[in-house]
Amino acid sequence: MTKKLLFLFDTDPVPSVFDTVVGYDGGADRIVGYGAVTPENVGALVDGCIYTRGPKEKQYTAIFVGGGDMTAGEAVFKAVKKRFFSNFRVSAMLDSNGSNTTAAAGVALLAKASSLKGKKAVVLAGTGPVGMRAAAMLNIEGAEVTITSRQKARAEAAAKAIQERFGFTPTAIEASDNAARAQAVKGAQIVFAAGAIGVPLLDEQDWQSDPTIELIADCNAQPPLGIGGVEATDKAKERHGKIVIGALGLGGLKLKLHRECVGKLFDAADQVFDCENIYAQAKELA
Repeated sequence: MTKKLLFLFDTDPVPSVFDTVVGYDGGADRIVGYGAVTPENVGALVDGCIYTRGPKEKQYTAIFVGGGDMTAGEAVFKAVKKRFFSNFRVSAMLDSNGSNTTAAAGVALLAKASSLKGKKAVVLAGTGPVGMRAAAMLNIEGAEVTITSRQKARAEAAAKAIQERFGFTPTAIEASDNAARAQAVKGAQIVFAAGAIGVPLLDEQDWQSDPTIELIADCNAQPPLGIGGVEATDKAKERHGKIVIGALGLGGLKLKLHRECVGKLFDAADQVFDCENIYAQAKELA
């Protein structure tokens, strides 16, 4: 039987152990990882994928683009797809820093809890990979999206990148500390925290009595958590009259989604998994 081969093209110096483990759990028979992959050096790697098997066997070769930098990952993913032509192609997936699958799991669970259409959503620390993808998925659901950063320039740069990729521009604001972020979420119905590990973004006192906030998701699983008063294990749990989702609460769906998408890479040779269809898959699984 033809082996299912998954090639990890990682923009970081060392290929991700996490993506390797989930790749095997998703159904790959063999995984080979390459680090420090760039648009300039990925061509030869892609050629090795598309020229080595016949048309009927190509579906058993797939590419996964990862790494900690979404901008770098998008550039590599674009270069990978540009290398394809005619039936010389294999399925490919982009999930830099787990951003597509993590954001998709969080937003899908929020959307399951309540309609997001027409609601105001604030993505705290929205300039990172997860935050930018969450902003896009919240927009897909019809929410009015704002992203925050400690630096105005970074927020504006992220908003521009989102506009170029997804065709909409979220509001970009500077919120350098918890007090500023408390002001940023006033009037919002949805708060999505996408900050780095161990960085508190919002105190419990700043959301527990807020009359407008309805839904909260926090992607940080290691204490101190991103949003005070949310437990990592919360999964659509009611706290202070709000529906809250913690990192471990969405983590089960994230892992299931990641595995599911890897498995689907081997269904055909022309699958392309990025933000939109990963999110669609998350909604089905949720």
